[in-house]
Amino acid sequence: MTAAASPAVAQQLDERVSAAVREGLTARPKRLPAWLFYDEAGSRLFDAITELPEYYVTRTERGILLLASDEILARAAEGARLRIVELGAGSADKTRVLLKAATEMQGAVLYEPVDVSATALEGARQRIEREIDGVTVAPRVMDYTHGDDGRLHLGPVVAQERRLVVYIGSSIGNFEPHQAAKLLRRVRAGLRTGDGFLLGVDQAKDEATLLAAYDDAAGVTAAFNRNLLVRLNRELDAEFEPEAFEHCALWNGTRSRIEMHLKSRGAQRVHVGALGLTVDFAAGESIHTENSYKYRPGQAEALLAEAGFRAEATWTDARGWFAVCLGRAV
Repeated sequence: MTAAASPAVAQQLDERVSAAVREGLTARPKRLPAWLFYDEAGSRLFDAITELPEYYVTRTERGILLLASDEILARAAEGARLRIVELGAGSADKTRVLLKAATEMQGAVLYEPVDVSATALEGARQRIEREIDGVTVAPRVMDYTHGDDGRLHLGPVVAQERRLVVYIGSSIGNFEPHQAAKLLRRVRAGLRTGDGFLLGVDQAKDEATLLAAYDDAAGVTAAFNRNLLVRLNRELDAEFEPEAFEHCALWNGTRSRIEMHLKSRGAQRVHVGALGLTVDFAAGESIHTENSYKYRPGQAEALLAEAGFRAEATWTDARGWFAVCLGRAV
């Protein structure tokens, strides 16, 4: 099955990009949403970030899944047959650990990756179906964070089957706390009682480790951050000079989050042709491009409970740097 973005989905995304950029660049202070990072080039850069020595997040979570995947799936299934849904699937790299375990547990599994990028989904489909026998990939091109009726639409399941929705990689940390709660309620509204939700969250830790993960020595994260401006140049006829902005990462301990900014190296004026917008920057003025919230023990379980899930179990690494939490829809 080939994932292809419908014209309606593509138009909605274009409209959402335009609205977000207009709102963010006219705000005080200026900001842009983190989901704008993930065009094709940005997704490749992020995949490169996950392999960096400073970026502990991906390998730590993968280690948890390698050790605990059999237990996670058995607890999620409770004797039923599972199908696995992944939100914001991208390249679906870590999910392959769960998919391999699922095929060993039940022989075959239907995998429904959800993403706004048809290109990323098609690449993931080809790789997974080539590398893992027993997995059928049914991609869903959609924006899982938005919809008119406040629920995630995934379609029906067959009798004696449960869904396990997977949201890993600490993607939930990019949302403000109230937005994270709203997203989980949206997911819960689209599930049946008994379905599972697997949530990966990065835990708060020492500042030096956190800052290194978001400002690596090789400059890959800086390129990832500036690629957002490259995207605006391409899609909105903007005139940003990416190197005129400095990549900055800082730890906001009060709000328990890493912040990423693009700081103007000098006074400058930027035109965004498609929006008919002119934006002035003072020297040192920044665009706030990302928050990555780091959770304290118990916070993820409380978030699940607030959204209508019963927290079933939590798995962590030996250092307590990352947590994977299983919730059940009640």
